Amino acid sequence: MRRGAGEALALAWRAAPAVLIGIVLTTVLGGLIPVLVAWLTKLVLDGVTVAEPSGLTGLAGALAAAGVLLVLVAQAARYLRLELGRRVGLRTKDRLFAAAGRLGGLTRLEDPSFHDRLALAQQHSRVGPAAIVDSGLAAAQAAISMAGFLAALAAVSAPMAVVAVVAAGPALVMELRLSRRRAAAMADISPAERREYFYAQLLISLEAAKEARLFGLGPLFRRRMLAELGGADAVRRALDRRDLRVQSALGALSAVVAGGGLVWAILAAGSGRLSVGDVAVFIAAVAGVQTALGAIVDQFAMAHQALLLFEHYRVVTRAGPDLPVPAAPVTSMPLRRGIELRDVWFRYGDDHPWVLRGVDLFVPCGQSVALVGHNGAGKSTVVKLLCRFYDPTRGAVLWDGVDLRELDLAELRRRISAVFQDFMCYDLSARENIALGGVDGAVDVGGDLGGDRLEPVRRAARRAGVDEVLAGLPRGYRTLLTRMFSGEEDKADAETGVLLSGGQWQRVALARAFLRDARDLLILDEPTSGLDAEAEHAIHTELAAHRAGRTSVLISHRLGSVRDADRIAVLVDGRVAESGTHEDLMSANGNYARLFTMQAAGYGTRV
Repeated sequence: MRRGAGEALALAWRAAPAVLIGIVLTTVLGGLIPVLVAWLTKLVLDGVTVAEPSGLTGLAGALAAAGVLLVLVAQAARYLRLELGRRVGLRTKDRLFAAAGRLGGLTRLEDPSFHDRLALAQQHSRVGPAAIVDSGLAAAQAAISMAGFLAALAAVSAPMAVVAVVAAGPALVMELRLSRRRAAAMADISPAERREYFYAQLLISLEAAKEARLFGLGPLFRRRMLAELGGADAVRRALDRRDLRVQSALGALSAVVAGGGLVWAILAAGSGRLSVGDVAVFIAAVAGVQTALGAIVDQFAMAHQALLLFEHYRVVTRAGPDLPVPAAPVTSMPLRRGIELRDVWFRYGDDHPWVLRGVDLFVPCGQSVALVGHNGAGKSTVVKLLCRFYDPTRGAVLWDGVDLRELDLAELRRRISAVFQDFMCYDLSARENIALGGVDGAVDVGGDLGGDRLEPVRRAARRAGVDEVLAGLPRGYRTLLTRMFSGEEDKADAETGVLLSGGQWQRVALARAFLRDARDLLILDEPTSGLDAEAEHAIHTELAAHRAGRTSVLISHRLGSVRDADRIAVLVDGRVAESGTHEDLMSANGNYARLFTMQAAGYGTRV
């Protein structure tokens, strides 16, 4: 807890030191001024009752000035706290997503428990650290006020000061218990909230709209969404009911203490032991002490809950890499000999079946190797290992004889270009959708669309056969390829976004890969699966020319598109069952020959 509080304070200081100093100053003033107002009020009342007007003007002026100062300090404190929240939120969010970006592999992103922790960390990254600091300072302000009011109360009645303090003990204990329950409840309902969000997105997302409407899935998804929401609300409701019982009991206790003190003060004033000013300051002090004690308890409980939730943020941002990092990474040099999978075994978890079983495969430098086989044979898994999204469970993947685990990961990936089977359709402009292929870790893709900046993008688009389509869009390459939101220049016309067809999106993904032209390894995982026959032929012709003399790995279920590869490897149940040229494999009359003949016969059938 103390480490979390210290880290939150350090974050606030680094994000906005001047703002934090301002908050501390307003906190001190905000705690002292109410006590000053109460004491000035006592002095004014005593002056009025004893008919000594000589000093009343000064006291009244001081009281008015204190009231004005109290308002100004409160407004300044409000603004400074909001500003601190904004600045700390920006810094913490940057740290959180930078930490997520440092995860070089995919293993943790596929872990539901990590997603739950990440969701909680994301939910509280913006407000969590600022809330911890804010609650701590608010508790400090209440403590300053309480100390002042206790001094005033003790001057009137020391026993009542003791009673007021003791009465806060049960409140502090119960609030701490409630804060622990709140934090635990938020962690418990996080999976349900993610499922609720999932079903809600299915109801409104464009990608799911066709099947949802055609298959009548709306009522089913809506019922499941509401069921998840209802389950989460049941947990919240139980917590709120407990909160209601506890707060009612604590409020009753405070009322009894205040009422008893008021009765005593009135009786004491009636017997002449207290002046009118004493009664006024006594009432203000009792109310001030109880209010301050309540604020301390509340703020302490809020800070405690925020710290419990902030722990998720700390765990994510301090998590080590999901892929081992070599102590002295080897700089990956341009590929000279080739890439080798040596006795590679792989499974996605200890409780999962083996996907690859002792794969031995060599991709010679400057040659193309095609991977074919049934669904689930392990072809895409090989691609993931080549990109080092995972490490082999056994065996090794070698780059010119050096294990990928010994290479600098970022440098390795800069030497690879790929079109994945599940390629991304970014809700960005046409230019950016292609230009992202050349970012390589930079923070900008360049805002100028003219001249030399656009030409590489258009050249890649021409090779992918999509330049004419993109250039013909309403705003050309500036056009957003989405209707989810408008661009900065399109705020007046939200309809400028355009939706591409699946085949056109696949060409955009190809262009993105073509932009990474001078790479050592080109990976093409089903690069033409969404294209029509004519477009597929044109793209394969371009790809064949592009692959010539380049190291490439091609995956396709259409065996006619891989027959010109230098080597074809047939994967069966996670093993390389056959390997050779198209002619070699056809002569062997094995799995490849059977599959190729089957597909060729289908094309030869008369309709």
